Amino acid sequence: MHYTYILKYVPNPDQSYIGYTSNLKQRLEDHNSGKSSHTSKFKPWSLEF
Repeated sequence: MHYTYILKYVPNPDQSYIGYTSNLKQRLEDHNSGKSSHTSKFKPWSLEF
């Protein structure tokens, strides 16, 4: 199963990121550990949807 997800940048909830993955838990961990080049400058992220 694949997931489309929306992340919110915790310090500034107006900033968001939309992505697509088959492993949502791992992908959120990747975003928060800096493994994603698009979100590595902004951490931490929380799952909005």
